[in-house]
Amino acid sequence: MFRIRLSALLLSGLLLAGAASAQTAVSTPPAWDQLTPAQRDQLLAPMRDRWEHADPAERRRMLDHAGRWQAMTPAQREHARQGMHHWKRLSPEKREEARALYGRLRTLPEAERAALRERWRQMTPEQRRQWAEANPPPREPPPR
Repeated sequence: MFRIRLSALLLSGLLLAGAASAQTAVSTPPAWDQLTPAQRDQLLAPMRDRWEHADPAERRRMLDHAGRWQAMTPAQREHARQGMHHWKRLSPEKREEARALYGRLRTLPEAERAALRERWRQMTPEQRRQWAEANPPPREPPPR
C-alpha cells in the first residue's frame, strides 16, 4: 500500500514538474523594452549584415518596405504574411510566371489589367508557361 501511494505521489510530482516546464516553454516572450541589449543585437544582427552589404538602391528599397509595413493595419500585415508564406511554397517556375505577370500588369492601364487577369485565369498551365517565357519580368522594378 505504501509503495502504491509513493508511486502515485512520485508520478503526480513528475506530472506537475512536466506541466510547469511546458508552461514555461510556451510563456509569452518579453516585449522589446524588456530584452537585454545582447538579445536585441542578436535579433538585429542578420538585418545589420544585410544592410551593410546592400547597395544604395537596395537600402532605399529596404527603408521603403519598412515604412510601408509600419503604415499597415494589423489585418493588412496578416494578409501580407499570408502572401509571403504562399510565395515560399511556389515552385521556381510558378514564381517566374508570377513575376512575369506582375511585371506586365504594373505597366498596363486598369482596363487592360482586368482583361489580362481574365485571360490568365482561362489559360492552361502550359499556356501560362509560354506566356511567361514570351513576357519575361523586368530586371528591376520601376521606381515607386
